[in-house]
Amino acid sequence: MEQSAAAAAAAVRRLRATGGHRDRDRDLGHPPARDDGDGDTGGKKRGGRRRRQLLPPPLPEGRGAPLVLLYLLGLRALVHVSHRQLLSQPSAAGPREFSAPRARGYLDNITAIGPRTVGSPENEVLAVNYLLEQIQAIERESTDAHKISVDIQRPTGSFSIDFLGGFTSYYANITNVIVKLEPRSGAEHAVLSNCHFDSVPNTPGASDDAVSCAVMLEILNTLSKSSEPLQHAVIFLFNGAEENILQASHGFITQHEWAKSIRAFINLEAAGVGGKELVFQTGPENPWLVQAYVVAAKHPFASVVAQEIFQSGIIPADTDFRIYRDFGNVPGIDLAFIENGYIYHTEYDTSDRILTDSIQRAGDNILGVLKYLATSDKLANSFEYRHGNVVFFDVLGLFVLAYPARVGTIMNYITAAIAFLYLSKKVLQPKTRAIHNLKKFFTAFGITLISWVCTLVTVLIVAVFVSVIGRSLSWYTHFYVSVFLYGTAAAANLVLVHTLAKKSFLKNMNEQYLGDIFFDASLMIWSIALAVVTQMGLCSAFICTLWVAFPLLAKLMIHKEFSQKGATMKFVMMYMLGMFVPYLYMMYLSWTVFEMFTPIMGRSGSEILPDVVLAGFIVVITMILSSYFINFIYLVKSTKTTLITLTAVFVVTLILVCSGIFFPYSSDAANPKPKRVFLQHTSRRFHDVDGNVVKSDSGIWINGFDYNGISHITPHVPEINDTIRTACEEHAPFCGLPWILPVHFMFRKNWYLPAPEIFPRSPLHFKVLSKELMPWNSVRLSFEVSGPSHMSLYVRPHEGSVLSTWSLGDGIPVASLGGDYFVFYSHGLQATPWHFWVELTAPEKHADGIVSLAIAAHYFFGEDQKSPQLYALLERFPNWTFSSDPKPEQQKADQDELGLHHYHRTTEKY
Repeated sequence: MEQSAAAAAAAVRRLRATGGHRDRDRDLGHPPARDDGDGDTGGKKRGGRRRRQLLPPPLPEGRGAPLVLLYLLGLRALVHVSHRQLLSQPSAAGPREFSAPRARGYLDNITAIGPRTVGSPENEVLAVNYLLEQIQAIERESTDAHKISVDIQRPTGSFSIDFLGGFTSYYANITNVIVKLEPRSGAEHAVLSNCHFDSVPNTPGASDDAVSCAVMLEILNTLSKSSEPLQHAVIFLFNGAEENILQASHGFITQHEWAKSIRAFINLEAAGVGGKELVFQTGPENPWLVQAYVVAAKHPFASVVAQEIFQSGIIPADTDFRIYRDFGNVPGIDLAFIENGYIYHTEYDTSDRILTDSIQRAGDNILGVLKYLATSDKLANSFEYRHGNVVFFDVLGLFVLAYPARVGTIMNYITAAIAFLYLSKKVLQPKTRAIHNLKKFFTAFGITLISWVCTLVTVLIVAVFVSVIGRSLSWYTHFYVSVFLYGTAAAANLVLVHTLAKKSFLKNMNEQYLGDIFFDASLMIWSIALAVVTQMGLCSAFICTLWVAFPLLAKLMIHKEFSQKGATMKFVMMYMLGMFVPYLYMMYLSWTVFEMFTPIMGRSGSEILPDVVLAGFIVVITMILSSYFINFIYLVKSTKTTLITLTAVFVVTLILVCSGIFFPYSSDAANPKPKRVFLQHTSRRFHDVDGNVVKSDSGIWINGFDYNGISHITPHVPEINDTIRTACEEHAPFCGLPWILPVHFMFRKNWYLPAPEIFPRSPLHFKVLSKELMPWNSVRLSFEVSGPSHMSLYVRPHEGSVLSTWSLGDGIPVASLGGDYFVFYSHGLQATPWHFWVELTAPEKHADGIVSLAIAAHYFFGEDQKSPQLYALLERFPNWTFSSDPKPEQQKADQDELGLHHYHRTTEKY
């Protein structure tokens, strides 16, 4: 039987937060003076009716905090299960088409070749021969329904790219292995599948990207044995120069005759070792491609949030997706393994660390999508379906929701409008109390924002303090430390600010009313965020929609008053049930982002404070997850126990972090988290405008890949300390250091340990071929360069001079950050000397020359890679910077780049 609103309110008012006991003063007929939000101290509205309550009576602290904690821990457990479950066991319907064991065989054989650096025999000969052997074996066993064509491409070309501050790339005679599977009668259109078999120096490159090539070989094998012909061709590109900043894909898409038939592509990459492969880029503006993945992928894992994060440039990385999109104008799907990025690009990236289930999962997904595209009528006219972006995200890896962004925009605005309408009707009722209600509402709104700002500032101060005292990355190996340190600090700050507000500004107000008004304040903040993010055109606005729609529905679910018996628990259970979807998805998404970002902090350079980045992220997550639980602070009787507990955990963790008990790095063979160090034995020569050597030196150039620099290495190798810090050579391009890529803005801390000069067997030759006076007061300088497979060119026009054009890229020079020009060069096994020219407009008087040029040669493999001084130094490094294997050559392989480097700088005049 239903109660009247007044009777229900009276019953609720008689309950105390201590568990339902009547208030002694109330029983004696002396109600306490409290403000119910309408300004009346007796708890009644004008007109004699009590105000209808939307929240239950105050909660005892002993119940509120543990319930919320158990709720979040339960959601975390669901997230953990969803991330670990690969869903790759064969179904009852029969064996799978894709054979993971056979793909693992391919993977083991590719990685057994060893590091496959562009230009090395391992990459240009051994890996290529192995791929050709397997392709030929597959061709022999293929059915008559298909035709297989194989081509070896060795392109030469140049292009400019807006990546890492902008630079230009030049490649010569690099290698692509290309296979086309098509119907016997041929096919006019094709879908491309891309992997790369090259690796960075000194790593087996199992995940990046041998496993993808192994998957592609097995997909080729599976499709070729099918008796059903495909409607379109499938082109498998095994590209041999991706790690050289996307050179091989550019050579293929701009020069190969098969490239003209490609209407869509799938790019297989890695940012970690194994796990689930994440779809983190699609399109551009081809919703039908996302729909193809939704329909065909058996174990989906995709997020438009990851796409917008990646394309924002926050992550200093790029893939062949960019080349196919920008230079081929082809839409596609970009996938990457993201688990365990700690050992990405290290010697630990071995095939045994990639689970067979991961291979099976990837194979099932990619095979399904390729078959779908190769039989789709839309593929032939893919450009006709380019009509806007798409919102897509998976739900716990079970299925993907995808819809056009324009539909999402409409949904977002409608949701925000409904929320604003709900809030306006509620706050402005009754009309006679509208101003009073607005004042209370905006007070709650302001307190919530202030609590967020105070929390963010406080936690970031802690992060800066930890960084300044040299304890950065204490959570790198022990991730829970970041939660105990920054998470508890954030939660304690939020609770403290609201507790102080409750006891000072809001001390005479009714608890139920406060809880209600702070819920509405959070709803208002999320509604504003939804409108703003939608207006910005971000597809990730769907997250805000979840945080507006479901809490609003939850609020409507509990609109009826509860009776005295069991009212509190019933309210809490229904409230948490209504919040289940946004909280579960937010924790699922947060875990994915944590999994991607945490390892990146170990290779993000010396200029970014990783603790500040991670602390900021944890604060944001804490604010999001607490946004609809803030009202519980006003419903509980006391927050003292919660505050003491959170503060105690924070203080103890901070003390332990400051003591250095949590060492950042680990040499654990099962789960290594090594410190990345960049060492180069370098010889440099500087010339003046007359060709005279004005300075020369030789030494081991050292960079730490993370903010800690070399601070943890100095106790083990005392001579590597700040006394050998090297200053920037301001007069020379890129500070006079042999950068392999233009990342000098990420590594401003450099150490240069003097060492004997090196004499490589394949020396660098750099000479000026001609100097020509051109029209319009321009000068053209022509050069010839020969040397190893990897070289870097640096150009700095002098004051008054302008680099107007050159023979590289599209002829338009692209400056890097700082104004210098950077050119990355590589070649395959055989290459003629590199010829190029630059043209500058110069003033009439140029006694100091018009331009400074420098060339650096990098030796990443072969006999020239070895330097006795370098390896003797590395043997003294602690084991958490390299492999625990006692073999000296393998011990050094953990370093990202090793080798001999020559830096030659000259100044030219006319």
